[in-house]
Amino acid sequence: MLKVNNLNLHYGASQALYDVSIEAEAGKVTCVLGRNGVGKTSLLRAVSGQHIGSSGEITWNGQSILKMSPQERAKKGIALVPQGREIFSQLTVLENLQTGFSAIPRSQRNIPDEIYSLFPVLREMLKRRGGDLSGGQQQQLAIGRALVTRPKLLILDEPTEGIQPSIIKDIQSVIAHLRNQGEMAILLVEQYFDFAKALADEYSVMDRGQIVLSGKGSDMDEEKVRGLMSV
Repeated sequence: MLKVNNLNLHYGASQALYDVSIEAEAGKVTCVLGRNGVGKTSLLRAVSGQHIGSSGEITWNGQSILKMSPQERAKKGIALVPQGREIFSQLTVLENLQTGFSAIPRSQRNIPDEIYSLFPVLREMLKRRGGDLSGGQQQQLAIGRALVTRPKLLILDEPTEGIQPSIIKDIQSVIAHLRNQGEMAILLVEQYFDFAKALADEYSVMDRGQIVLSGKGSDMDEEKVRGLMSV
């Protein structure tokens, strides 16, 4: 289980997160919602180690990871699918997938067949360069690359951004499948309400660097949440 407790985060003199607390546990999708610029990506950066929190605590399976590097966290089973996908455009699909090997022992350095089952297009395009793929295909590649590391915590930063509706449905099915296996905690940042509503077991809404509303996905008040997400 991931536990974030009273986390504060600064960029120089500017504070991005204020006493943020959130949890994510195996077999559940925890969804973080909110408008642009409210601190959602900053929270994910803090959890993945890209930016170290100023104070508060982040624990993973009872161990503090607040000061750990991204590499150390990756080896603990934490994988990030970043906003904008950030695949390597000049590398092939296979080479992009293989970049996940750095976080796992040599004995595990292979591409699990499940990745090709979840995303058949990746098998078909193994020799294509990442930059030649459509936005939706690149998103599938980014998720596949994260899954190569056999994560126990999968962090997804707006996976529907700029993606065609048919692939959004495919990605939703994949996330639901991974959740239902019961072995992985999933932390999902999203602005597309219907996608979040369909997947969230737990949810939190952020505004101005704080959690302003949270609860179970089944009890989500659509009007209230949409009001907090509107510009």
